[in-house]
Amino acid sequence: MVDPSVLVKSGLGLTAESLSVLQMVLRGIAVYLAMLILVRIGKKRFMGAATAFDVILGFMIGSIASRAVTGNAPFVPALAATAALFLVHWVFSKLALRWKSFGGIIKGHADVLIQAGQIDHAALRKAHLTEGDLWEALRTRGVSGLDEVVEARLERSGEVSVILARHKPAVFDVGVAEGVQTVRVELR
Repeated sequence: MVDPSVLVKSGLGLTAESLSVLQMVLRGIAVYLAMLILVRIGKKRFMGAATAFDVILGFMIGSIASRAVTGNAPFVPALAATAALFLVHWVFSKLALRWKSFGGIIKGHADVLIQAGQIDHAALRKAHLTEGDLWEALRTRGVSGLDEVVEARLERSGEVSVILARHKPAVFDVGVAEGVQTVRVELR
């Protein structure tokens, strides 16, 4: 059994109004370490190229963990709820890996915005994007014309990915002088 005086000194058994600055700092450090462990146990992609599925978890754990720090929720139950969310996220990720249809439901799908140099305006409307939004994404990838794009997709993360067209290089045979070997020049 934990001595109640230890809980009071550490601030773990106190409410927000009763916490000192030092106790809140100690709670913050404890929550940070707990979150670090949970993130390391969880999947690496969680805070990287996040889908809405991952972002929701981020918002929820941030909200619950902050309450544990500030004393607006009991410390141990708040950390337990955070750990439970990580567990649910991990289970859903495993199910999405096993069943593609489940993955599509919770993670979404990529939408094709440009195919063979043609903009799909219906896909833009579905994604609530303007043609200006699309051009902004294309310009950030160095694209200045639709003829440079094989395909562009709005990915599950919200990023626009672009597959650039590979143009065949122009090849010229250049004769320098009579009796001198012809030079072949390839321009890309």
